[in-house]
Amino acid sequence: MITYNDLYEALRKEKYSEQLQPISKSFIKEVADYIKDKEKFFNQKEGNILTETQKDKKQLENAISIFRELMLRRKKKILDLAFVSAETGLSKRDFENMLSFEKQVFDKIMKSLNEGDKEVEKLLTGREEITEKNRLVVFKLEVSEFLDLEGNKLGPFKIGDIVNIPSEIANILIVDNKADPVEED
Repeated sequence: MITYNDLYEALRKEKYSEQLQPISKSFIKEVADYIKDKEKFFNQKEGNILTETQKDKKQLENAISIFRELMLRRKKKILDLAFVSAETGLSKRDFENMLSFEKQVFDKIMKSLNEGDKEVEKLLTGREEITEKNRLVVFKLEVSEFLDLEGNKLGPFKIGDIVNIPSEIANILIVDNKADPVEED
């Protein structure tokens, strides 16, 4: 069972080290049990105004604050590791010090950073043009009401109508020779 001193010591180690500190895999569950036990104790003693009880209550409040600060510091270190790892690679020792949910968060951050880097690379090299979501077309024929790809009703349209519609639909209408694209300057 974790104690207030254990929690304080975990924060102290995390605070004064640049690297993510190892904590037990059941650390969060132990903290939750500690908090539940303390709250249960106060519920039983409710009504008694004892200075010892007030001291314990303050210690519980401090324990919760310490836990929040500890988790905040760990999150910051995980973000820092992700940034460094995106550029250079990861120290296996730091990865081993992460709790299972922290590893999942780290993996998601890395995936997002990598996707962002790929998008920047595409834009820099011009390999992929930014595709427009909608396209402006002018109708050459009358077209009755129809459903778009999401089941929404579009139309009816008359000859000469200029409409901003989803690109996929616009391309179909252009290929079918029912509309022409409107060239924007």
